Amino acid sequence: MSLLRALQQAGALRALDDALARTLRRLDPSTPDEVLAAAALASLAVANGHAGFDPAAPRQLVDAEIAWPDADAWMQALAASRFVATPASSSEEAEAAPLVLEHGLLYLRRYREYERRLALQLRRIAASVVPETALERVAPLFATLFPAAHEGDHQARAAALALRRALLLVTGGPGTGKTTTIAKLLAVRIAQANASQQPTLRIALAAPTGRAADRMADSLRRAVAQMAAHGIEAAWLDALPAQASTLHRLLGTIPDSPRFRHHADHPLPFDIVVVDEASMVDLPLMCKLVEAVADGAQLILLGDPDQLPSVEAGDVLAAILHAAGAGDALAPDDARALHALLGDAPHDAEADGLHGHRVHLIRGYRQSEALDLAPLAEAVRGGDAEAALALLRNGELSNVHFHEGIDDPLQARPGLLAHWRGLAAAGDPALALQQASRLRLLTALREGPQGARGLNARIEAALSGRRIGAPPAWFPGRLLLITENSYRHGLFNGDVGICLADAAGTPLAWFPGSDGVRAFHPAALPAHESAFAMTVHKAQGSEFDEVWLQLPRQDARVLSRELVYTGLTRARTALHLAGSEAVIRAALARHASRVSGLGWRLGASAARL
Repeated sequence: MSLLRALQQAGALRALDDALARTLRRLDPSTPDEVLAAAALASLAVANGHAGFDPAAPRQLVDAEIAWPDADAWMQALAASRFVATPASSSEEAEAAPLVLEHGLLYLRRYREYERRLALQLRRIAASVVPETALERVAPLFATLFPAAHEGDHQARAAALALRRALLLVTGGPGTGKTTTIAKLLAVRIAQANASQQPTLRIALAAPTGRAADRMADSLRRAVAQMAAHGIEAAWLDALPAQASTLHRLLGTIPDSPRFRHHADHPLPFDIVVVDEASMVDLPLMCKLVEAVADGAQLILLGDPDQLPSVEAGDVLAAILHAAGAGDALAPDDARALHALLGDAPHDAEADGLHGHRVHLIRGYRQSEALDLAPLAEAVRGGDAEAALALLRNGELSNVHFHEGIDDPLQARPGLLAHWRGLAAAGDPALALQQASRLRLLTALREGPQGARGLNARIEAALSGRRIGAPPAWFPGRLLLITENSYRHGLFNGDVGICLADAAGTPLAWFPGSDGVRAFHPAALPAHESAFAMTVHKAQGSEFDEVWLQLPRQDARVLSRELVYTGLTRARTALHLAGSEAVIRAALARHASRVSGLGWRLGASAARL
């Protein structure tokens, strides 16, 4: 049996993947079966979040009992195909080839170009330097903001490095103070520009989703208020941005077009661009963002390296961090230049890739004084199932509750339905949305009895009185999740709203906006679904006071330590984790890895890859 036929019979391919293979066969009937199958797998790889397909590790993409070709012979067949280009190819036919074989990976041409362009532009920004100024001019402010700077304070190290590096990577888990660090960092940068008699810095804050952008802006405003209370000069604080936008809004969407208004030839009009939740940014979007950063501008990426990668293709942040190292030491020249601010900061001589551009903040994980999440988060992050289960079972972690073996959260926790029923009585849409954010049911899967879709159907039936399977009603208190970007509405994938009647009794869908809540007729909304239960992927970039994380009854490939970690760190004050020992062990044993060539393009050493 041919490889392509085996993949078809195993149900491994989508219709789109199969169509690509059929098209190539129609264009050239002599195309070897291995090439056709590889083309289909390259298409499937992108759909599964990979940048390309690795013929040496096909089971990473398709875990089925298939007689895979020898990797070397497969590579040779691909390199010889008219439909596959290599970096050494120079013919017109090669330039038009839909596939590219490079560094052992088979790419759809578009995604290879995204990787190549992104690496090129990141190197461009990294090679730029922040305009120098005498450090003594900002030293008093720096010492006020970072009194422990000479004691190994990583937040101080990130702020100091921002005075020299145009590309800065600030990483850390929840509770490590990334946003607070950015607020102080920007105040120091503003003071630096002022001391050098430069124009007032133009600063943009952005995040992948509207919710993440709102969280970022709220955190920054709180940090600014704290700095004001400590006597920081008002002129520097007034120059800080008060709002954040989605990346799509920042770049300027064009209706019915994948392009943006801002690009390499029309760059963003900002001196500093700060992007939060960078782990959520996929390869195409990150490429377009970085290309739009103007020459001489500073790009600061914030993220948690242990969270889930983006839903779409590419694990971009992870690849960038592979090239940047652990972020626990400065480059020697930075350590010398910043000695007056930091004292004897750790440094090493490694200089490959993006080494020297990253600062990793020390982990805290404590979302609030009420929730002791640190030990559990650390165990999950490290894939230590024994430690995680012991912590869950001993009940000693404040406001961490383990519901072992529970697979029906609605029966185990009747208060969930009571909370959602209360939303309809809120009256004011803004208040209802605020109350809704206090509790969320998160799932690992979309389908199945413990999946978001099935749970939402049951919740809708319980709240509306309609039978399961009937079309959802526009009942008061129904939570809505937008599932596609609509630039016409100004609504984006991941935005959450609520159904409530207006003063005239007309049911409307209300969503947060920059100036309060906005109302839409439900029938006019872009694609959406109920949001009582959400997948962990959809909840990325959001936080809730109380989280119920429901794991499925049986193991699934989507389960990973990153998924569990991301889900539990969405909680601010209370966490409920429901699942069996077997499923938890299986999840923590699995690492959510993505195939990508971005790391080596950025110069990461083999040891770090």
